[in-house]
Amino acid sequence: MAVVIGVLAFVAFLMVVFEDVIHINKAKSTLFIGTLCWILAFLFPLHGASHAQVNEQLNENLLEIATLWLFLMAAMTFVAYLNSKGFVSAIVQRLLPSALHERSLLLLLGIFAFLFSSFADNVTATLVSVAVITSLKIDPRERLKYATLIIFAVNSGGVSLITGDVTTLMIFMAGKVSIVNLLLLVLPSLAAVLLLAGLLSINMRGRVLIEQVRQPIDSTDVVISLIFVATIFSTLVLNSLFQIPPVLTFLFGLSCMFLIAQFLLRKKTNRNILNYIREIEFETLLFFLGVLLIVGMLKEIGVLNQLTHVYQNLDTHYANYLLGLVSALLDNVPLTAALLKADIEMNLASWLALTYATGVGGSVLIIGSAAGIIAMSKVKELTFISYLSMAGYLLIAYSAGYWLTYLLAHAVLG
Repeated sequence: MAVVIGVLAFVAFLMVVFEDVIHINKAKSTLFIGTLCWILAFLFPLHGASHAQVNEQLNENLLEIATLWLFLMAAMTFVAYLNSKGFVSAIVQRLLPSALHERSLLLLLGIFAFLFSSFADNVTATLVSVAVITSLKIDPRERLKYATLIIFAVNSGGVSLITGDVTTLMIFMAGKVSIVNLLLLVLPSLAAVLLLAGLLSINMRGRVLIEQVRQPIDSTDVVISLIFVATIFSTLVLNSLFQIPPVLTFLFGLSCMFLIAQFLLRKKTNRNILNYIREIEFETLLFFLGVLLIVGMLKEIGVLNQLTHVYQNLDTHYANYLLGLVSALLDNVPLTAALLKADIEMNLASWLALTYATGVGGSVLIIGSAAGIIAMSKVKELTFISYLSMAGYLLIAYSAGYWLTYLLAHAVLG
C-alpha cells in the first residue's frame, strides 16, 4: 500500500506539471488523489495501525490544513472586494505620471509588485502589475523584461510577511520562525529585486507614454482598504506581543469588514457583502487542500524522511539553496510541506534562508510559481522559452538574495 500511495502521489505531480497538456485542473487532480490516498489508508491500514490511529493522523493533518485555509480565505476575501471595485487599479493609475523613462517604469513596477505582494496574495499582485504593462504601448522585448521583473518581485515581496506568501505562512505556523525574524528578509529580498531591475534595464533607452484614466474612488472602498491594512498591522503586533494566532486576527478583521461594509453599502446596493467570498480563488484553496492531504500521507508512510538525505550529504546552506532551485520545477507548496513534515533540524538563520529559497527560487522558471503561470497567460510575449532567455539574470538575482539572506541572518542571529 505504501508503494501504491507513492505512485499516486507521483501521478498527482505529473498531472500538475502537464496541466496544460491534459487539460485537467490541478485543483481537481490533487484533491482527488489526496482524498483517495487517505481512503486507502483506512481500507488498508499501514504498519498495522488501527482505524482509530489513522483517524487521529487525519485529524492532525486536517487541523493544519484548516488553519491555513481559513487564513487564506479571509485575506483573499479582502482582496477580492477591493479588486472587483477597481480600487487597486485606480490607485495605480493615480500614482503613475503621464510619461517616464523605460528604466524608471521598470523600477517602479518592480517596487510596486514587491510591496503589493507583501500584503495581497501573489495572484492579485501579478494580475494588477501585469495589467499595467499590457495597457501600455511597449516593445515586445521590453514587455518581456517588465513581466520577468514582475514575476520575480511578486515572489520576493511575499517572503518577509505571512500575509504575502503561503510557504512563509506554513514555515511560520510550524513554529520555525517568528514575525519579527521574517522582517530580516525584507532587505535581501528588495536588494535582489533592485539587482534584477538593474540587469534588465542595461539596454533600455526609450520613454513610455501613459494614458491617464481617472477612476473615481468610493469612500466605502477607502474604509474597507483601511480595515484591511489595520487587520494586517494588528496581526503582526498581536502575534508578536501576545502570540495570538494570525488566523484568529484575520477572521476578526473579516467580520469587521462584513459589518461595516453592510452598514455603508445598505443604501448604495442590494448586494450582500458576503457574496464577495464567492469571488476568491477557490481553485487555489482546493489545490492547497489536495496537496497537503497528499503530503500528509507521504509523511505517514515515511517517504518524506528521504529528504533528510540531502541535508546529510550537503551543508545546510547549500542544501537550502539547491532546494530553492528545485522549487522552480516542483511546486513550492508541497516542497515546503514535505520539508516541514520531515522535521529537519536547522537553526533559525537556516530556516530564514530556506524561507527565502522556497519563496523566490520558483521564479527561475516560468512554471515554478503561480505568478509565472498567471503572467504567461496574460502576456503573449511570455512563453517558457522566452522566459528561459532571462534565466541567467534570474539566477544571479536569486543567488544574490539567498546568500545575502544567509549572511545577514547569521550576522544578526548568530
